[in-house]
Order: sequence, then structure tokens, then C-alpha cells
Amino acid sequence: MRAGAGLAITVVIVGLLFWWRPSGLYLWLKAFHVIAVIAWMAGMLYLPRLFVYHAGAEPGSAQSETFKAMERRLLTVIINPAMVATWVLGLWLAWDGAFWASGWFHAKLGLVVALSALHGLFAGWVRQFGDDRNTRSVRFYRIVNEVPTVIMIAVVILVVVKPF
Repeated sequence: MRAGAGLAITVVIVGLLFWWRPSGLYLWLKAFHVIAVIAWMAGMLYLPRLFVYHAGAEPGSAQSETFKAMERRLLTVIINPAMVATWVLGLWLAWDGAFWASGWFHAKLGLVVALSALHGLFAGWVRQFGDDRNTRSVRFYRIVNEVPTVIMIAVVILVVVKPF
């Protein structure tokens, strides 16, 4: 239900930006997009690291309860709003900058969709940890911890170099 509400808010805001088309604000919106991406990536890099430590904690322990609170707050206060802002501003920038026809943009968009799917997996794992139902190992989370980094590197190269 929260995902649906977030999606609805995103659609409304993007719709308003398309209707309003504040071209004079392009550089400001680009700056806020970069800020949102940095916040989203900070959370996406830190949350799986918390999973690594949480997976090693005894379920029900004080340490486990602390990790639950940290994970939930990180997801709801930083990662979710930053992802919504990234998508809203990024879609507007792509439309205003006419990037839809560029090959590099299609590749970037695919990677951002993959990062968003990973975000969804992380949200599910936060719920599983919250219910003391984690079934994955510390090693699993150590490997998953590297996935956002790889995606981030590829996206930055695509945006800066625009290889195709």
C-alpha cells in the first residue's frame, strides 16, 4: 500500500513538472536530482552493510533490535524519499533534455530500474529482519552489498562518458 501511495505521488509530481515545464529551473532541478541520487546511493550502500551485521546478531537480542530500528529508519526516512525524488527529477530532466532517443540513456534507465528492483528487495529484507525471519547468511549479504556499487559505477560512466 505504501509503494502504491509513493508511486501515485511520483506520478502526480512528474505530471505537474511536465505540465508546468519550468525550463528556467533546469540546472536547479539537475542539482536536486544529483543530491537525491547521492542520498539514495548512500542508503543503498549502507543498508546491506547493516544486513551483514544484523545477520550475525542473535534474533531477539538487544543488538538485533537496534539493527531493526536502524534499518527501518534508514529505509523510510532516507532511502524511500530519495528514490522518489531521483525518479521524479530524473524523468523530468530526461524529458526536458530530450534524452529518450539516446542509447546511453536507455542503458542508464535499465540500470536505474534494476537499482529500484534491488531497493524493493532491500525493503522486503527489512521486513523479514523486523519479523525475525531472515534465512540468508552473512556471506550472502556481503555479496549483495557490492551490487549497488557496480550499478552506480556503470550509471556514472554512462552519464558522464555517454559512450553510445
